[in-house]
Formats: sequence, structure tokens, C-alpha cells
Amino acid sequence: MIRLHNLKPRPGSRHRVKRLGIGESSGHGKTSGKGHKGQKARSGGSIRLGFEGGQMPLIRRLPKRGFNNAAFKKEYAIINLDDLNIFEPNSTINEETLRKSKHIRGRFVGLKILGRGELKHGLTIEADRVSEAAREKIEKAGGSVTLRERKRPAKEEAHEPSERAEKDKAPAAKKKPGKKKPAPRAKKSVK
Repeated sequence: MIRLHNLKPRPGSRHRVKRLGIGESSGHGKTSGKGHKGQKARSGGSIRLGFEGGQMPLIRRLPKRGFNNAAFKKEYAIINLDDLNIFEPNSTINEETLRKSKHIRGRFVGLKILGRGELKHGLTIEADRVSEAAREKIEKAGGSVTLRERKRPAKEEAHEPSERAEKDKAPAAKKKPGKKKPAPRAKKSVK
């Protein structure tokens, strides 16, 4: 039984410190694995991470401005038909049942069915996307596919027409014309 007085680290998790600078017969050679001279051979001499010898480093060469669609990429959980053969015939397959059976894990926008393999029996499948090949094979096996309706984002629901929106549609009061800026003068050329 493990008690405080007999706690030990796991075997192999701790080992002796590599002793350097104790001669050629130590097994670490004359220069202790540091080679001959140079910045990296000195005590305390080290080069920071990402240093490329004075060349413009990669982190500064890559562009950092602008728009990138990667933040808006939609990830779908992908299931192939041969993965669905473990389910009972005529059962309903959806994201919830696939999560319970540990076929999909993590966060996804929706479920996508692809057509690899053959389906042995008919199933009712509810998914967000289905490939044409998968749809043909499911219907051939006597099953059916229903596509789930996409949920509208909360922002769209908030913008439903209301009394306030109708008031906003009323013609706005005319704005007073502002002062016009004078046209720029042409520069005189010196000969």
C-alpha cells in the first residue's frame, strides 16, 4: 500500500544528470558534445528561438494583415456508409445517435454522409449534407434521407419586422446642404 513514507517516482521517470566537462573518458568527449568554439560552445551562449542568422526571420516575412476565411470555415462531422452497418435495420440515424455510439466527437456545424462502402440494410438518416453517391446507395438499400433545416442565426431572428422598423421606413427629414470645399489650385510650373 502506498503511504507518504514510501512514495517513489515511477521507474525510468528520473535519471542521473549528464555530467559534462570531466575528460575524454567520460563518454561525452573532450568538448562535452558542444563542438569546437563558436557561440553555441560558450557557457550561457544560446540563440533565441526562430533566429535565422540575421536573415529576415519567417515570422516577419509572413503577411499579418488582411482578411482570412479560415475563421469562418464550417467543419462537418463526416460519416461513411460502411460505418452505419452496425446499427439495427430501420433505425433512425442522426447526430445524437452517432455521438452516443462514439462515432463522432467534438464540435461540428453539422453531419455529412459520404458514400464509401455499401449499406447492408435500410436506415432512416437525418443529416445536414449527403453526397449523391451516398443518397443513391441508401435509397437502393431501402432507406431514406432527410436533410435537417438550417437554424437561422440569432441576429437574423432579432431583425424581424416590427413597429419600430416600420417607423424607420418613413421618409427622413431633409438634411441641410453643407459648405462645398474649394477646388484645388493648379501648380505653377517653374521654367
